[in-house]
Amino acid sequence: MEHTYRLVISCPDRVGIVAKVSNFLSTYNGWITEASHHSDSQAGWFFMRHEIKAESIPFGLEQFRIAFEPIAREFDMNWHIADSAQPKKVILMCSKESHCVADLLHRWHSKEINAEIVAVISNHEDLRRMVEWHEIPYHYIPVDRSSRDEAFGEVDGLIEGYEADVVVLARYMQVLPASLCEKYSGKVINIHHSFLPSFAGARPYHQAYSRGVKLIGATCHYVTQDLDEGPIIEQDVLRISHSDSIEDMVRLGKDVEKNALSRGLRAHIEDRVITYENKTVVFD
Repeated sequence: MEHTYRLVISCPDRVGIVAKVSNFLSTYNGWITEASHHSDSQAGWFFMRHEIKAESIPFGLEQFRIAFEPIAREFDMNWHIADSAQPKKVILMCSKESHCVADLLHRWHSKEINAEIVAVISNHEDLRRMVEWHEIPYHYIPVDRSSRDEAFGEVDGLIEGYEADVVVLARYMQVLPASLCEKYSGKVINIHHSFLPSFAGARPYHQAYSRGVKLIGATCHYVTQDLDEGPIIEQDVLRISHSDSIEDMVRLGKDVEKNALSRGLRAHIEDRVITYENKTVVFD
């Protein structure tokens, strides 16, 4: 994989943004290998993502930040720059269902995902052997009504201790407390087994079956305090028919879930997602 810096920007839309950034990069002989732009005319907001050959820039990230800051102030930018050579640290959280965790572990093991899975946290012991086969620490933290605050305090401690960049709820069947949602805003990704905003909450396949839908889906989104209403990163669907039972829908839906989750996580760790309001821009 080519060593690049990823410059990600969102700001009020106006004339001259692309020219200013391009001129800055060319001044330092920056070699752009990928450029993506989007303008939201209704919101009056502009979005940009550039990948730059790291070797073409005569300084590191800290010096880049210092040099770029005057432009960021001039255009009132929300921005960050990341190094592709520094994989993001990922914590997976799961319950008993294995398909999403198994898929992400396989993609990580086969180097399809450029990230470091530092730990798995679960409220059940079921998946310990599978996770530890990959030589990844497995933390069992049971959650019940009487110990909920204590349990999520322990989860918080692990996230901080591992210095995780992103937490993935890979069919973790517990609702995170509002305090964690706020603390790690934009850093917690969930897979919901329906095509949101339809069938939010519990037992979505049962809801879909009762409604007689012809499409089932899955939604990868950021977690917020509002259950299943965070900014959507990725979605996928699958056609079904009246002859499919609830069990069929659950079975068929697993492939849709893991595909949507893996694509969503990949987009996040490659700095391709920009959130604004309750929406996202996701650059291919």
